[in-house]
Amino acid sequence: MDVVFNILRQQDGGVPYAQQYTLEVSPRSTILDCLNRIKWEQDGTLAFRKNCRNTICGSCSMRINGRSALACKENVGQELDRLKAIAHHTPEAVSQPVFPSTSPTVEQAKGSAPEASHLPQITIAPMGNMPIIKDLIVDMQPFWDNLQAVEPYVSTQARNVPEREFLQSPEERDRLNQTGNCILCGACYSECNAREVDSSFVGPHALAKAYRMVADTRDGQTEERLELYNTDTQGVWGCTRCYYCNSVCPMDVAPMDQISSIKQELLSRKSKEESRQIRHRKVLVDLVKQGGWVDERKFGIQVVGNYLKDLQGLASLGPLGMRMLMRRKFPLSFEPSEGTETVRSLMEAVQRSESDL
Repeated sequence: MDVVFNILRQQDGGVPYAQQYTLEVSPRSTILDCLNRIKWEQDGTLAFRKNCRNTICGSCSMRINGRSALACKENVGQELDRLKAIAHHTPEAVSQPVFPSTSPTVEQAKGSAPEASHLPQITIAPMGNMPIIKDLIVDMQPFWDNLQAVEPYVSTQARNVPEREFLQSPEERDRLNQTGNCILCGACYSECNAREVDSSFVGPHALAKAYRMVADTRDGQTEERLELYNTDTQGVWGCTRCYYCNSVCPMDVAPMDQISSIKQELLSRKSKEESRQIRHRKVLVDLVKQGGWVDERKFGIQVVGNYLKDLQGLASLGPLGMRMLMRRKFPLSFEPSEGTETVRSLMEAVQRSESDL
């Protein structure tokens, strides 16, 4: 069957533009197979990364139809079926290829038929959150720098190195399996909303690797690591919990789940007074257990004002409080929700089960 490939191209610092290539392909052809044919048969200037072709190295990560994936793993048939499923729910979502607003009109590459608009189309673009070097090749240096920032290697400095290797039980080793599957393809980093708005956030890939170190019984710096990962929005508290990193990970590492595991380690070891982030989570849970939902009158005072101890934090609440009063949006009373006892018992049951893990 004939398929049109809309590829977003760009030189370093240049204006991005979209270019079309039409290929006769099998539904079982991978996206990487198609890119190879475009480069070999139609346009030798097209640039993209590749290596193992077997979902191991992570080199060929790129955005395929709007989400980051491995070109060697996704095939044409799967992508067209996915687009049909999206169109069934939101017909306008796939009516036109999605490119940045700065892109000029799509160019017809040599060999592309003018009547190709009726053919199925696949859109390919470079990964996000990284500078573009050329076409589908991005500069991954920020990705590697942020990984290095979490010190992703087992440390034994706190112990005397024995004459034989450190041994682990099968259960201890099993805790490392999921995070150990990460191939550092950059898909989660590419789609991370937190990283897009806050360049200080290290990214889900780094924090997934960070949890592997926290969970490793051979490591001797767990407390120091948790302090490092507890830093404001640079660490775990910068995650917006959008779950997009989980949805695009080709190896089911579930980076957001690993970030949540680090948060649980911090919450179990830290008191409310140690940071606003810790206080936010613990106060939220306490207030819901008390009344079934959050009492906004107490929430700001306890979290931002640190139970009336942080005068600067309290002062920062003043303008917001005045606007709420003027617009009659400040709750003067609080009525607990129905079923508060049931909510409380469920939350306590979950907390007990987590503490037993």
